[in-house]
Parts: sequence; C-alpha cells; structure tokens
Amino acid sequence: MSAAPLDVLEIRRDFPILNRPLETGRHRKGLLPAFLDSAASAQKPHCVIDREREVEEQFYANAYRGVYYFGARVDEELEASRAAIGRFVGAAPEEVVFTSGTTMSLNLIARAWGGKFLQPGDEVLITDMEHHANIVPWQMICAERGATLKWLPLTDDLRLDLDQLDAYLTPRTKLVAVTGMSNVLGTINPVAEIAKRVHAAGALFAVDAAQSVPHLPVHMRSFGIDFLAFSGHKLFGPSGVGVFCAREDLLRSMSPFLGGGHMIDRVWKDHSTWAEPPAKFEAGTIPIVQAIALHAAIDYVTGLGLNRIHATEEALLRYAHEKLTTIPGLTIHGPAMEHKGAICSFTIDGASAEDLASLLDVQGVFVRHGHHCTMPLHDRLGIAASVRASFAFYNTREEVDRLVNGLHFALDRIHSRS
Repeated sequence: MSAAPLDVLEIRRDFPILNRPLETGRHRKGLLPAFLDSAASAQKPHCVIDREREVEEQFYANAYRGVYYFGARVDEELEASRAAIGRFVGAAPEEVVFTSGTTMSLNLIARAWGGKFLQPGDEVLITDMEHHANIVPWQMICAERGATLKWLPLTDDLRLDLDQLDAYLTPRTKLVAVTGMSNVLGTINPVAEIAKRVHAAGALFAVDAAQSVPHLPVHMRSFGIDFLAFSGHKLFGPSGVGVFCAREDLLRSMSPFLGGGHMIDRVWKDHSTWAEPPAKFEAGTIPIVQAIALHAAIDYVTGLGLNRIHATEEALLRYAHEKLTTIPGLTIHGPAMEHKGAICSFTIDGASAEDLASLLDVQGVFVRHGHHCTMPLHDRLGIAASVRASFAFYNTREEVDRLVNGLHFALDRIHSRS
C-alpha cells in the first residue's frame, strides 16, 4: 500500500471544526482543538456539512413515498448513494442496506440471519478483541436459539491466534464474526485469509468494518466477506446512518428484522409478504439526509485515496509510538507497528485513565478513556480502563507533541497530589 502521504495542512482546511478556537472558560484563549478521538467519531469536511444542508434546504422529502419533484429527487439521490457505497466496498447496490449504524447492522445479522438459521448445538465464533456491538447481539441470539458462542483467543503480541483457528472451526460452526480493525489495539486482521478458512469449514463470515473502512480498502467480493457492517460517522460522514451489506442470496433467504412501511410487498389481515432486498430491511423512514450525505463522504475519501490515507496515518502513528514510549511507565497496548492502524491505547503506571483524559482536556487535547466498549478485551489485558488516542489523516505531528506534553503536564499534576 505504498503511496505518497497527503498534504495534511491543506487537508485540515476542509474541516472547519479543527480551525475554530475553543471558546470555553476551561481552555486558553485562542487554543485550537487537538482532536484525537476519530475512532469514536471522525470530524466532517465542508462537503459533507454542505451536502446535508443542501438536502434540508433544497429538496427534502420522505423517501420512496411520492412522485412529486422533492420525493423523486430524494429517491434518486439515495440510490446514487447506495450505488457509490457498493462500489466503495465491492457490493452490488441491491446488497446495500441503510441502517442507523454499525450496531444496528450487526444486530440485523444476528436477528435476521441468526434468528432464522441458528439451531440448538450450532456455534458462532467471535474473538477476544471484539467491540460489544459484535458480542452482545451474538450472546443474545445464541441464548435464544440454543447455540454456543465461542471465542478465538489472542496471541501474546495481541493479534488473533490464527494458528488455533482451524481447531475452533468445527462442523457445528455456522458463522464467524470478526472486527476488521480493533478499536483499542489497532490490530488489523487479515480478513481475506480468515474468510478462506471459514468458508472451507462451511461457515459464513461477517466483518465489523467500523474501524477498517475509513482507513483501509475493503472489498466484499474479493475478500470473501458474506456480511459487512460499518457506520457513516467514523467515515467522516454523518452520524445516524450506517450500512449493512450482504450477498444477495443471503438477503433473500433472511427474515426481516423490523416490520412496518416500505419493507412490505402486500399486507393482509392475517399475514404479509416482503419487498425485495434491500427495501425488505429498511422498515419505516430511513435516515434520508444522512444517507445522501454519506455519498459525499465516500467521494471525499475516495478522492484522497485510501492508499495515501493509510500512508499518512502510518507515518503519524510511527511518530506517536516514538514519542509516547519516552514517557516513563507508559505502556501501549497493541501489536507491532506493521500489524496495526492509527490507534494508540495506553496506560501509565500510577495514573488513572480518567484523570489523564481530564487533564489532557485542559490542554485542548481530546482523547477517550475507559473500556471503549471492549470489557472482555480489557479483562484479557488485565486493566480496567485505558486512554485511547486515535488518529486520522487530518492530524499532525504537532498534535502528537501536544499529546505528549499534555501527558507530562497531567503526570506532574497527579504526582503533586499524591
């Protein structure tokens, strides 16, 4: 994936929030935010913000309901967005379903597929690095259907233990669900390799791509992915919209997850029949404005080039590792650089994650603290919480320096209290 890095200072002009001084009583006057929490939600460029405003101001109407100009324009724009998403992740337009986010998409798989096809004694395999959104729905549906949830462990260097994968795959394994990139460790998983082994065992393969899609090429067909889930708000697009993709034959075989308007073909008093996919899984009013504006986000990322995005973030991550490891007592939790994306989760001896994050905020450095919706992973690491600095192509070395300086400031304050 070698490519020339992006001109970050030029890119930052596209993101108005990054150029707006913080106006609070807590921060020094004129201080710009060092936003290091893109793994939770990325910032939006002008083109996405403008697109949302354009829809609201110029042609907003409900979708798939009216033949008048506004309604027809909305339908046209939604289908253009659906097609762009399909091209972006290697799916046909009819395999792209709009949802509220990754969590909804993963619940859709569990309910619409698992609720119909899982049987007592069947097995679902997930991993020790999954987000709660790729754990809890499987716990719930396995308990209801009498299936067993199994966990593929991690190696000592915090990668998936693929040497054990074949042992965990049995004739009872019906589905394997894996994150494309850990939201804590940054570990990038070899999903194409995993897909081949999962299919050889006769199982289906689902990928939580919430973290990987904004940073790395993901292609359903060439990677062998059966189910794919991701969110707009991590892809520099709007919040409130997500994507669920699945092979068309799987969509046709699955039962609807939600019932209501638009997802039906015909309703009688005693039964109903379903619309063709993807409408079959889009009950009610979808997030219209957000789904249309997601097209703008995808065009923006595609225009920059995922290879150049990766090169830019990789260089910044390397710099962050070098600087952070100079801080006494700091441990970065994750694999070696060549196996991870632009995330640094860390702990510092004698300092709580919450205290560090709060004192960094005083310096205008915004990070996340806590278990990051990965309690089983934090149990595996033997820690209750961590601090996470997550980077995007709009972050700079100067912001990494502010992070490091802010940590020294925080440690001085913490040690002075003890």
